[in-house]
Amino acid sequence: MGEPLRVGLIGAGKISGAYLATFENLASLRLTAVTDLDPHRARAVAERTGASPAPTVAALVSRDDVDAVLNLTIPAAHAEVALAALGAGKHVYGEKPLTAHREETETLLAAARAAELRVGCAPDTVLGTGTQTARKAVDDGLIGTPVAATAFMTTAGHEAWHPDPEFYYQTGGGPLFDMGPYYLSALVHLLGPVVRVVGASSRPRPRRTVGSGPRAGHTFPVEVDTHVTGVLEHAGGALSTLVMSFDVRAARLPRIEVHGTDASLSLPDPNGFDGAVELNRGDGWHTLPVSAGYRDAGRGVGLADLAEALAAGRPHRASAELAAHVLDIMLTLTDAADQGRSLTVTSTCERPSPVPHFGP
Repeated sequence: MGEPLRVGLIGAGKISGAYLATFENLASLRLTAVTDLDPHRARAVAERTGASPAPTVAALVSRDDVDAVLNLTIPAAHAEVALAALGAGKHVYGEKPLTAHREETETLLAAARAAELRVGCAPDTVLGTGTQTARKAVDDGLIGTPVAATAFMTTAGHEAWHPDPEFYYQTGGGPLFDMGPYYLSALVHLLGPVVRVVGASSRPRPRRTVGSGPRAGHTFPVEVDTHVTGVLEHAGGALSTLVMSFDVRAARLPRIEVHGTDASLSLPDPNGFDGAVELNRGDGWHTLPVSAGYRDAGRGVGLADLAEALAAGRPHRASAELAAHVLDIMLTLTDAADQGRSLTVTSTCERPSPVPHFGP
């Protein structure tokens, strides 16, 4: 390993804490600069890490001691900030979604290609031992030929615990766009890209009520569908059933299961990095030993993988192409639900390379 990738952080909100905690254990990354709309937050991160505060996005991306930008801004600003970084000659890694619209995604990918720069995107949870151990089991043929998968994320809604939950129920929000990237990224790692979708969705409650904090009792309108279900056809022929809901009070559904001609797999929550992977050949569920994935991983391991990929001259795994395909799946599923018919997913991506087994 050569010199660490020097990282400039844009957006020092709540999620940045998880990234900074991971950075402390990653020799391939070094935080050198930080900026935020709230200068107090930027200064707090600078004091904690030794990075230099920058007054604006433009000032940060122009710094000579920044090789890559970590874009943790709100989703509506993802494309603008990423394009500014690419224009200044910096690699970019951002939180999901990659952008808010297909057109922005196409512009971003074209700019990265033209500048010969890397763009990565969360979620990187799929690079942990949970999804990667399951993927190795699929690749090693432990379940036979993959036939189907199920993916369920059900909750009664985030307004029960979040003091300002409105953005979850506005355009670009909802259960599919909030949590879908974790599940869909895992399904693409396991079964490959999606070629066709059919779906349905509903909005049972036109208004929601804040359940905690100083605004408890305040009601607000719901602008997006809050229960989304779909069937995804993967390029290899497997069919995945997806349910993403903010309308389920209680459930005993698994997070993700993959079913093959010889056996079935049960996976942990793809919003986490690890957890037990279980195999059932018809003789009961048996936990598989950890066999692949970054161990003890946290938010930001995708950026570390990008840094190591740059040094090794290989593709990085949490890629913009994967994130763009996942966004296209979600948008196409939304269109299919609105139109009441199946639709072709026009984008595709390479299945990311597996993460080898690291550590004991």
